[in-house]
Amino acid sequence: AVADIAALKGNDSLRNAIDKIWENMVSKKLYVQGGIGAKADGERFGENYELPNANAYNETCAAIANVYWNQRMFLLHGESKYIDVLEKSLYNGLISGVGLDGKSFFYTNAMEIRSSSSGGISNGFTNGKVEASRSGWFECSCCPTNLARFLPSISGYMYAQKQDSLYINLFANSNAAFNIHHQEVNISQINNYPWDGNLVFNINPIKETAFSILIRIPGWARNEAVPSDLYNYSDKAEGKVSIKINGSSTSYQIKNGYVTLKRKWKKGDSITVDLPMEIKKVVCNNNVKDNIDKVALQRGPLMYCAEWADNNGSTSNIVLPDSTKFTSEFKSELLNGVTVIQSVIPKMVSGNSATVSTDKQPFVAIPYYAWANRGKGEMQVWFPSIIKN
Repeated sequence: AVADIAALKGNDSLRNAIDKIWENMVSKKLYVQGGIGAKADGERFGENYELPNANAYNETCAAIANVYWNQRMFLLHGESKYIDVLEKSLYNGLISGVGLDGKSFFYTNAMEIRSSSSGGISNGFTNGKVEASRSGWFECSCCPTNLARFLPSISGYMYAQKQDSLYINLFANSNAAFNIHHQEVNISQINNYPWDGNLVFNINPIKETAFSILIRIPGWARNEAVPSDLYNYSDKAEGKVSIKINGSSTSYQIKNGYVTLKRKWKKGDSITVDLPMEIKKVVCNNNVKDNIDKVALQRGPLMYCAEWADNNGSTSNIVLPDSTKFTSEFKSELLNGVTVIQSVIPKMVSGNSATVSTDKQPFVAIPYYAWANRGKGEMQVWFPSIIKN
């Protein structure tokens, strides 16, 4: 609402205030999967860098609000960093709030689930609340109803238009129509995003028309985990973004996160953008004490987690050393079809001595949004990168 009023009224003091609040959120209070709101008490942000994993709150409604907020910030400023945060929340900490069956939900979205000493499964809440399984309803049922109204609106976040400039912000198979210079312009997207980074945009104006198309190049494709120093990639991407118009490579510059393609567009024109879908290791600002010497995994816009069902019954003893090499594979039969990340890793084995030993075992990570659809068990997003005795 503050961003809206700042835009509509041209109020600089409100603009400065909402900019400072956003900067604080994205640099000190944003979870790696786009969730916000660390504290269950009061359903609120914690202190700066207070991002606990064991008792993360991350209400689904807050993730939806994060999308609303960043969309308004984009409309206010026209910069892609706001859509980068929107996309992170949308593809990860928001849709994790609804099960793959479409009728079971999370009120809060955990960052880890560990086995308790009593043999049960807990995410660390002191009130004993268990988030390893989804609910069909809640006594205070804001999250299911909020998801039900939000998900059909996603198409409204894909594009934006300012005079003769057309912004393409999100990527999904779709058809859309716009009025530019009093001419109808139809655009269709063909892609398999987020599993594949090859994006095709077919441009079909009713008649030849000059205008600008601004395509967002996601931060993750530009070696930027988030638009702050809260998260970074420990290994820089080797692949480059390529852009072709009608099959011919074109040079480009990126400004405010967008490539601007300005020309007279005619029916049958096409743009191809190839985003490198490399597996990246995410590391956290050391001010977040819970994540020191830990790593998370990302591929494209998706954050990943390990779940008990794929990792020999447990995840809390997994270690991902810096030297770990990963591969990806699409598994159509798993969780309605997902790309998994795989490796062979050391897994800590407890013994009777004071030292910790390790065994090699296969490792599988699934997209975070798809966890808790196969029963109760351990789950983890952040993994130690160092074996400590």
